Amino acid sequence: MDSKTKLIHSVVVTPANVHDSQVLGDLLHGNETRVWGDSAYTGQKRVIHERSPNARDFTQRKGSRHRQLSEQERSSNRHKSKIRSRVEHLFGILKGQFGYKKVRYRGLDKNAHAVFTKCALANLGDGQ
Repeated sequence: MDSKTKLIHSVVVTPANVHDSQVLGDLLHGNETRVWGDSAYTGQKRVIHERSPNARDFTQRKGSRHRQLSEQERSSNRHKSKIRSRVEHLFGILKGQFGYKKVRYRGLDKNAHAVFTKCALANLGDGQ
């Protein structure tokens, strides 16, 4: 595999009432050099630094009604989105080719097993 191959290295399955940003520490393995995330991960610098001290934070900047994003921040977000879209391709594989559009089982453990299996298959298929 070349250095541009995208692999899923960490997976966490949670109930629907747990936000993605709450499990960020579980998703980081500690050897990351960059962390790319959408605006939901804004404000997670402390977690990123604790789990992966050498990683740079490349999460999207978030504007608000009282503070609009500058043109430079908007340009930076567009650049980050182009890179993140390549990673989102893996989720398209999970949903399209492996049919994971909704959960099929009762219970978190059974659904977690299905997700782990599909992620392993996506990693196998990505090397081609």
